[in-house]
Amino acid sequence: MGLSNYKTSNPAFTDFFWRSTSQTEKKMTVFGIFLKSMFCIAVIAVIMAYVWTLHENGQNVRWFTLGGMLAAIIISIVISVRHHWAPFLVPLYAIAKGCFLGGFSAYIKARFPDLPFQAIGVTIITFFTVLILYQTRIIVVTKKLKSVIITAAASIFLVYIVSWILSFFGIKSFIWGTSWVAIVFNVVAAIVASFTLLLDFDFIERKKNKAPKSREWLATWGLLVSLLWLYTEILRFMNKVSLRF
Repeated sequence: MGLSNYKTSNPAFTDFFWRSTSQTEKKMTVFGIFLKSMFCIAVIAVIMAYVWTLHENGQNVRWFTLGGMLAAIIISIVISVRHHWAPFLVPLYAIAKGCFLGGFSAYIKARFPDLPFQAIGVTIITFFTVLILYQTRIIVVTKKLKSVIITAAASIFLVYIVSWILSFFGIKSFIWGTSWVAIVFNVVAAIVASFTLLLDFDFIERKKNKAPKSREWLATWGLLVSLLWLYTEILRFMNKVSLRF
């Protein structure tokens, strides 16, 4: 079966981004993706710490949250259309996400100071757990598993979009509360987010040493999308449990 038949829910890993333009240029490597990912994560961490400091000093960081969220969405759309701009846009995406996550988690940190750090720890543990499960083939990424993960991820994002639209009409969706239904939804979303990493690992393994070197930035972007979604869901879950109990 050709590599083009393998699909993933993450737009950063579609075949559109992986068409080789030269057989002689340097190829994408796992180490290259690792270095770029660590750089972007460091950028996000520094900006988050800065926004936290602003919030602790009494400044309103609402615009960091909203601005970062909108900027990240716009940048992601541009990357999807202009994939060759990824080397310049992915660092900007990291900055935007740092602003969003910094503002988002600052409010939670003000009430529960340890939660963001605990969420980061759980995210890291989950990442390496999924990686080990993939590398040891305890979980095998089959076509059926891919279909299930893609369907689940699409459904969750649809719920978020509908809930966001309803908020403009003053209707509060169940996913924003602290009910058991909302908590279970967060658990399911976090599990699905962690499973999207399996798809990313699988695709990177199939494309390493084959795709052009520049595609490492696209792979980095894809991993960031999955990791940051996972962190957000874990933090929301922990915050809801803390508020409820």
